[in-house]
Amino acid sequence: MSVSCGLECVVCLGCSRWAWKRLTYIGAYDSESWPFATAEDFEPVPRICRVVLAVYEEDLTQPRFAPPGGYGVKPNWIVKRVAYEQTDGRCPPYLLYADHDHREIVLAVRGLNLVRESDYKVLLDNRLGRQMFDGGFVHHGLLKAATFILNREAETLRRLLSELQPGFKLVFAGHSLGAGVVALMTVIVVNHRHRFGGIPRNQVRCYAIAPARCMSLNLAVKYADVINSIVLQLALFVVSCLHERYLYTRKCKTQGSKKAVCPGRMYHIVERKFCRCGRFPPEVKTAIPVDGRFEHVVLSCNTTSDHAILWIEREAQKALEMMKERAKPTTPPAKQKIERRQTLEKEHRDALVRAVSLNVPHAFQPAEESTAVVVTSNPTRDDSHSSGRTTWDELVEKLFTRSESGKLILNKEVALTEGQ
Repeated sequence: MSVSCGLECVVCLGCSRWAWKRLTYIGAYDSESWPFATAEDFEPVPRICRVVLAVYEEDLTQPRFAPPGGYGVKPNWIVKRVAYEQTDGRCPPYLLYADHDHREIVLAVRGLNLVRESDYKVLLDNRLGRQMFDGGFVHHGLLKAATFILNREAETLRRLLSELQPGFKLVFAGHSLGAGVVALMTVIVVNHRHRFGGIPRNQVRCYAIAPARCMSLNLAVKYADVINSIVLQLALFVVSCLHERYLYTRKCKTQGSKKAVCPGRMYHIVERKFCRCGRFPPEVKTAIPVDGRFEHVVLSCNTTSDHAILWIEREAQKALEMMKERAKPTTPPAKQKIERRQTLEKEHRDALVRAVSLNVPHAFQPAEESTAVVVTSNPTRDDSHSSGRTTWDELVEKLFTRSESGKLILNKEVALTEGQ
């Protein structure tokens, strides 16, 4: 009798401890040790959020949900708008915008539409380890959506880059489901920059706002110099998180290394802390985390609002204004622009080394990252349709060779095997 009572007490204490940790865990804990972001690095985020918000509007000349100060998008600079009726349900709506003020060509993709079945099909078209890509694993449905957009818009992007003055950046931006799509689109474009006039890697940027978990850890760290994920408190794409958590729990013993994570460098906007009521002036921390990359499911009554891009844009703008206010004194900045760029590069190299030291599957050495994988076409083979447009699905498949058993093998792995 006493033994059973003791066991019951142990179980009750264990459950109580688990419940306490779950109910009191807040997003601020994940970035406690991270350094603060600088105004220079964070400056594009609120502006890019407004461009993504503009995709949600049907008519920008008569906006219905404009944030304070408007979208900052000039209708005459919009190159193309694509609605659901034009996507055939294969990707969310998107907008192509040539921002001459900031010298950027922006491709922005909207997030999940809760009443659109096609968006759920894109999200749920996946299982752990199904889609190999560039030495790692990515979300199958999101990769298909990314290649679909590139098949339609790569020619337009090439034309804009060639017509506009040199120095224009190529920026991919998205929210929620769209954030996962643009993250994978960025990976493809970075590996095929020669098809965009040889645009330098540092001129390609991605801003994934409240992103879905869409790639394996080794890829998330490898592309952290071009992909930036922006998270308010701890509001990732909740449906995707729970879906991946369920799959991971079922297959963790055999496929734990294939767990999907958020892409790239993380910018964490923190505005609530433990045992403090209400929202406080936001602060932004940034890092390229290798272990502990937002893997907790946080129970919070603010999850929905924290995931909304309206709130993210508002808090990001507040945080940026506070950063600029603190940097107002006329004394020279602590870190010059070149020094800051060197610091970011060092952080990226350190993250790659950390991934290797932790035995992250397929982790990349810094030397490999400096010479990013570029898939060149065979000059004797036609890589285009008769219309001259690139087939991006074929370019993606060139990274692999299918074995006799039907398994996809990374091409460079095949080359190493043959050389032995």
